[in-house]
Amino acid sequence: MKFETLLRKPAEWMRSTGPSHEIVSTSRVRLARNITGHPFPGWGKHQERLAVMGIIRPIVEQLPEMRDSFSEEMTSLNAIQKQVLVERHLVSREHAAKGPGCATVMNRQQTVSIMINEEDHLRMQALRPGLQLRAAFEQLSGIDSVLEQKLDFAFDENYGYLTSCPTNLGTGMRASAMLHLPGLVLSEQIGQTIQGANRIGLAVRGLYGEGTEALANLFQISNQATLGRSEEAIIDHLETVIQDIMESERNARFRLVEEKPAMIMDQVGRAFAILRYAHTLPSKEALNLLSLTRLGCDLGVFAPEDAEIVNLLLTEIQPAHLQVEAKRRLSAEERDSLRAEIIRRNLKNLPEPDFNGIVPPRDSEHE
Repeated sequence: MKFETLLRKPAEWMRSTGPSHEIVSTSRVRLARNITGHPFPGWGKHQERLAVMGIIRPIVEQLPEMRDSFSEEMTSLNAIQKQVLVERHLVSREHAAKGPGCATVMNRQQTVSIMINEEDHLRMQALRPGLQLRAAFEQLSGIDSVLEQKLDFAFDENYGYLTSCPTNLGTGMRASAMLHLPGLVLSEQIGQTIQGANRIGLAVRGLYGEGTEALANLFQISNQATLGRSEEAIIDHLETVIQDIMESERNARFRLVEEKPAMIMDQVGRAFAILRYAHTLPSKEALNLLSLTRLGCDLGVFAPEDAEIVNLLLTEIQPAHLQVEAKRRLSAEERDSLRAEIIRRNLKNLPEPDFNGIVPPRDSEHE
C-alpha cells in the first residue's frame, strides 16, 4: 500500500464508534520488544540498526494482519508525510524524527502499526474506537505471540521483557485511552481529576502524548508501571479508573446542563457559529471549538451521526494534513485560511443547533 492510498481513506478508528464513544475517543495498547544479540536502537550504530531492520521488517510484513500493508523506511518519507502519520497517531513524534534503519509497517485499516527501531527494536500498537482496551490487547497479543516464535526476544526471568527505558521493563505494555472531557474542563474540575489519576500511578498527557498540550479537551490516560504486574491487571486497573473518570464527566455535564444551561448553549452556539462562518482559524482555536461542537452532538443539540464529521475534522485540519490537501507547503496564515475553508465546507449541511432537544447525561448521584 502506497502513502497516497493510506491518505485516501481515514483510519478505521477515526470513523467508527465504539463502547462509551461519547467520552472515550480511542483505546490504544502498545508493546515494546527487543531482540537478543543486538544493541538497543539508541546505542546501535547505523549499520547495526540497518541489520536489525533487515531481520525484523520481512517477518512483520508476512503477518496475516499486514497483507497489502503500508511499509516504508522513515528516510523514504518527507517531513510532511511523517507528520501526517504522527497526526493520525500511527507513529510517535520520536519515530518520525528517526534516520536510517527505522521503518514503519501498518495494516490497511490503520488500526495496527509496528515501528521498527524506535526507542526499542519493536514498538507495536493497536488502536480501537471507544473503550476497547481488552480487544486492542488481544489483537496485539496474537501478533506478539507469532513474532515471538520467529524472533528471539530479550527476556529475563526476574525483569520480564528487557527494554531501552527501565519504566517499560516487565510486560513492556502501555495501555491508554483518549478521553474527551469538556464537562470537567468547563466546570473547572479537570485539575483535581488529573491529580487523582497521578496519585494512583497513572499518567495524564495531551493529544500527542508526553509533553504535549491537551487540545480539544482530549486527555490521554495511561499506565506508568509495567514491572511486577500482568497485562490483565494493568488493563483492569486502567479500565476501573477510566470508568470513574467517565462517571465524573457525565456528572459534570449533567450539572452544567441543569444549573448553567445558558452557559452551555452559549458555548456550543458560539463554537458552531464561528466554525460555520470563520475565514481564518488557528489550529488551537479550531480544535477547541470542534470539541464544543462535539459536546453539542453528545447532548442532543446536533444529530448523533454528526459527531463523525467532527471526529474526522479533528485530524484533517492538522497542519500536515492541510499541506497534503494543498499539495504544497503552507505558511501559518495559509494554513489558518485553508483550515477554516475545510471546516466551513464540512459543516455547511449541518442543521442549526436545536437547543430544545438538549439532553442531560445520566447523573449517578441523581438516579
